[in-house]
Amino acid sequence: MKNLRRNFNRFCFRHRNWGIPNLMLYISLGSALVYIMTISTNNAILYYWLMFDRSLILQGQVWRLISYPLASVTGNPITALLFLVCYYSLGRGIEHVWGTLRFNLFYFSGVIMMDIYCMIFPCQADAYYLNLSLFLTYATMYPDAHFLLFFIIPVKARFFALIDLALVIFGLIAYPFPVNLFSIISLANYFLFMGSDVLNLIPPSWRANFKRLFRKKKKYAPEQPRVVPFPKAGSYQAEVARPTAPYTHRCTVCGRTDVSDPELEFRYCSRCSGYHCYCQEHISNHSHIS
Repeated sequence: MKNLRRNFNRFCFRHRNWGIPNLMLYISLGSALVYIMTISTNNAILYYWLMFDRSLILQGQVWRLISYPLASVTGNPITALLFLVCYYSLGRGIEHVWGTLRFNLFYFSGVIMMDIYCMIFPCQADAYYLNLSLFLTYATMYPDAHFLLFFIIPVKARFFALIDLALVIFGLIAYPFPVNLFSIISLANYFLFMGSDVLNLIPPSWRANFKRLFRKKKKYAPEQPRVVPFPKAGSYQAEVARPTAPYTHRCTVCGRTDVSDPELEFRYCSRCSGYHCYCQEHISNHSHIS
C-alpha cells in the first residue's frame, strides 16, 4: 500500500499540469451564476434541473451526476458570497501544493463516490460534504492556519476541522441508514488522498500525551558493577614480597612501594572504585576495579 501511494504521488507530481486548471474558479463562477439567475427570477427551476435525482437519472438525465455541485449555494447573498470565496480560496491553495492533476482527481473522485452510493441507496447527493472535504484537506495541510470566528476570534484550522469531524461522527448515530453513511462516503476521498496525514489535525501535545499514557514502562534491573579487562593486565597479587617498612604509595598490581623503589612514580586511577595506587608501569595496564 505504501509503494502504491508513493507511485501515485510520483505520477501526480510528474504530470501535475494535466487536467483542468483553476477548477474551483469554474465551479464557483458556475454556482454564482446559478444563484444569481435563481434569485433574480425568483424561480428555482434551474436548481431543479441541476440537482441530483436518482429516478430522473435512471430515465436518462445523466448530467445530474456531475451538475449538482453547481446547485449547492443557498441563503442570503452575503452568506453565498462568503461560501463561494472560501471554497475558491481553499481549492486554489490545495491545487497550488498538489498540482492540477491530483486536485482534479481528488474533487472528481468525491463526486463519483457520492454518485455510486446514492445510485445504490435512495438518498440525495449534496455537495456540502464535498466542499467540507476541501476545508478538511486544507486544514490538514495547514493545521496552524487561523480562521476568524465571527470575524473577530482567531481559531486554528485544526480545531474547526476536529469539530466538523465530530459532527460527522454524530451524524452516524443521529441519522438512519442509509443517510447516516453518506457523510462517510462523501469524505472517503479525503481519507483516501490524505492517508496518515490526517493525524496532523491532532495537536502535537495531544499526541505526545496519548503515547505517554499507553506507553509501557520498562523494568530495568539494577546495574551490576563490571570489570573492564585490559589485554596483558598485571595481576593484583604482588609478584615479589616487599619490605613492610612504612610507605606512602604502594602499587596495587606489583606491590612495589616508594620505599622499596624510590625511583618509581606512582599515580592513582580515577576510573577504579576507591583509591588505588599504581606504579608507572601499571597505571595504564591494569583491570579497573568497580
